[in-house]
Amino acid sequence: MSGNPYINMMRRAASALFVAGMLLTSGCGVYSFTGASIPVEAKTLSVGYFRNRAASVQPTLSSVFTDNLREYLSNQSGLPIVEGFADLQFSGSITGYTVTPQSIQGNDQAALNRLTITVQVKYVNRFDSKFSFTQNFSRYRDYDARLSLSSVESALIQEITEELVDDIYQRAFVNW
Repeated sequence: MSGNPYINMMRRAASALFVAGMLLTSGCGVYSFTGASIPVEAKTLSVGYFRNRAASVQPTLSSVFTDNLREYLSNQSGLPIVEGFADLQFSGSITGYTVTPQSIQGNDQAALNRLTITVQVKYVNRFDSKFSFTQNFSRYRDYDARLSLSSVESALIQEITEELVDDIYQRAFVNW
């Protein structure tokens, strides 16, 4: 290496610290590139179909939610999705799909409506049961009450689903 000897020494020290850090973290039992703690032994994920058991059933919600959850978990974890038994298992159902008026105006009419989606998720980590859980997740979006639900429903479902999927991932792998 040519140039300033002080800079060369700092580069070697930084390289040594990086290598030492990699060696220390490689044996910790989990890996993390995004702040996630995924068991190093885990090789597969499964995501069961989330049936819509809400009082009000939206026909495409189960498929949209399940597909988004599968894609997000696979992309973020780097693990393949398999059918049936897996090292890390997600299952559950959609338990709520409601529209409620918000922000009532002087004429007793709503200025906004709120679409709320609730899912119950069971997560099984077969390597460490203390990270397994069953939990409800709920998210909502408000929309202009002058609009029909059918005109905004598809976009709202996509937005809410993205937030729910991220919440589930965070709970399972970032341990909040």
